[in-house]
Amino acid sequence: MPTALTETPRQALKTSGTLIMGIVNVTPDSFSDGGKFLDPKAAIEQAYRLVEEGADILDIGAESTRPGAEYVSAEDEWRRLEPVLRELCQNSPVPISVDTYKSSVAARAIELGIDIINDIWGGLADADMLNVVAQAKCGYIWMHNREHPVQENAFDALVHETRAGIERCLAAGIDKALLWIDPGIGFGKTYHQNLSILRRLSEYCALGYPVLLGTSRKSVIGNTLNVPPADRLEGSLATAVLGVAAGVRCIRVHDVRATVRACRMTEAILQADE
Repeated sequence: MPTALTETPRQALKTSGTLIMGIVNVTPDSFSDGGKFLDPKAAIEQAYRLVEEGADILDIGAESTRPGAEYVSAEDEWRRLEPVLRELCQNSPVPISVDTYKSSVAARAIELGIDIINDIWGGLADADMLNVVAQAKCGYIWMHNREHPVQENAFDALVHETRAGIERCLAAGIDKALLWIDPGIGFGKTYHQNLSILRRLSEYCALGYPVLLGTSRKSVIGNTLNVPPADRLEGSLATAVLGVAAGVRCIRVHDVRATVRACRMTEAILQADE
């Protein structure tokens, strides 16, 4: 199965430059756009809008991961996802990622033809997830997460736990060429730990796997600038630019057009010759 992670999707992705993953939340309660795209038609229209704005990958999620969000059963999650995925898997010009930590949802999505599983729990929430992904030979984004923040040395803990996660993925049979990693900004980390990890992104990128960065409109930005989710564009763009400079491979965002422009400008500066 061709995937964005191997750089050979259904529509050839550029092999240089930072990829942009556009977020489509098919949820009633996501922290930023909850309810706007719960209707399948609205979600599909938003997906194609993000492609027009320059998204290289679409990430479709049907369960909010914000703090305090209600648990969604696998059946309810799939009920939200199925009509959207059926349309996009047939007609989207860019690869489709599904944001889920449930192996049964992942398996159904893979059967429809999605390209990537984006797992916020890195296989820890569902013991079957890594096996499902390995057997399907699809792309897998392993994200760092934990129940509670560590008390100290957060970056060291992140690196240690990421390496352990990578080993679990490889032991399950996931192809190294299909594996990406995500430092999990906003998940199991304090405000200051998130900032520290962002400052050291280049070190995280040095682990040797393509890195996905997801900071769009998150609380670390809101807490820094004292603004609500709808007013976090500038802060989100600052983290995207930082990610490009650090060497991340893909940035997951709500605001695709602005992020594409910020990333292309950053890349032009970084690649300029005297």
